[in-house]
Amino acid sequence: MDKGDHTMNLRRAFMGIMTGNPQDEPLHYGEVFSVWTHLSTVKAAKAAYQTLANHCGDEELRKFINDLIEQGRQEDDEITNMLKANGVTLPPSPPERADADLEEIPPGARFNDPEIAASVQKDLAAGLVACSQAMGQSTREDVAMMFGQFHMTKAQNGAKLLKMLKQKGWLIPPPLHVKRPEEN
Repeated sequence: MDKGDHTMNLRRAFMGIMTGNPQDEPLHYGEVFSVWTHLSTVKAAKAAYQTLANHCGDEELRKFINDLIEQGRQEDDEITNMLKANGVTLPPSPPERADADLEEIPPGARFNDPEIAASVQKDLAAGLVACSQAMGQSTREDVAMMFGQFHMTKAQNGAKLLKMLKQKGWLIPPPLHVKRPEEN
């Protein structure tokens, strides 16, 4: 490719940015990394949550986790389509996890419900940070909006889980600061 061809390709890319249609714009490397990493994380979380659902004794928590798995499938589809449309190779997918009977998992090998809820809560918090970072670095409106939607869903799920943690007595708060220094 000579210098003239390179200049023409840059001009086409720039003109794509100026059309107002985000799908005509190229993804920049940061967007590719964020989208690809998010898809990889969604795939891993889906497999992990399938395993955690097998360990749930609490039906409300199991339903919540199964809802997260379904949301993960929807995110997977949306992100996969975006990456394919932009010629980006997809991350590998872990295998689907088999259903297991809770009673067949030895008690010492089981995750308990408060541990499962705390792990999911940690994942939701990390996801909020990752989505915020991806939104902030995006130059394509469709990428920023996609991560904004993922962020909103994670925030809503975090609020639902926090309420569940409180209702079930699973929330372990940090030390509460109730004593205030005397005013002078």
